[in-house]
This record gives sequence, C-alpha cells and structure tokens, in this order.
Amino acid sequence: MRIAVIDGQGGGIGKNIVDKLRKFLPEEVEIIALGTNALATNNMLKAGANDGATGENAISFMVDKVDVIIGSVAILGVNAMLGELTPRMAEAVANSKAKKLLLPINRIGIEIVGVVSEPLPHQIDKLIYAIKKMWRDEYHV
Repeated sequence: MRIAVIDGQGGGIGKNIVDKLRKFLPEEVEIIALGTNALATNNMLKAGANDGATGENAISFMVDKVDVIIGSVAILGVNAMLGELTPRMAEAVANSKAKKLLLPINRIGIEIVGVVSEPLPHQIDKLIYAIKKMWRDEYHV
C-alpha cells in the first residue's frame, strides 16, 4: 500500500499523521510526504515518511501513483492553505482514483454537515483506525 500525505504551511498536521501511521502500520506500507512547500515536506520526512516531494508538479504527478491520499479537506479547495494549494493541485487530488481520507478541518469555509467537531488528535486517531482497517481488509492480515 502506498499512502500520500499532503500538507502545507508548516506541515504540522501531516507530521502528526505520518508519525502515527509509522507507529501503527507495518514497515512495508510506503508513506510519501507531499508538501505544498519544502518546510511541510521536510517535517513529514522527519516524522518517518519514506520519501517526499514538494510543489505543484510533484503533488499533481504523485496523486495518481498512490492507493490512498490523506490530508485535510482543504486539499480539495483552490487557494487553500493561504494560497499554497493551487487549482492544478486541487484538481489532481479530486480527479485521482486513489481513496481519499480527509480530515474535516474547517479553515477554508467548507463545513461538512453531519460531521461532529472533534479535536485534531481524535480526528487523526480515527483516520489511523480507518487506514489500519483498509490494510487488514486488503491484505487479509
């Protein structure tokens, strides 16, 4: 399984996600850090991502090379992350055939009705549980 974690700005959310993925998934799961900027990519690499790339072309190219895309709902929003997420990036993520597991962090004016507002650590724990379940179901572990 190949997982892309997409984040921008300081990469704090992506760093926390990568750290927990690395702790709770087998080593053979490949985690790719995709940052809208070098700082975000670097922080996700420090947290344990196998590889990383930065910028519009890298994100647009790699989203079709992974099984799962993880990030905040902002990765679908044009000009999210203070303008770091370009229209091309948002379109590539939206059009990717990869399964998308998105955290409902409401910083871009998108509210997902029916979603319970929870602290970020709880959302990440639920995300990790979903990925572990996907891994078990796919590989019958």
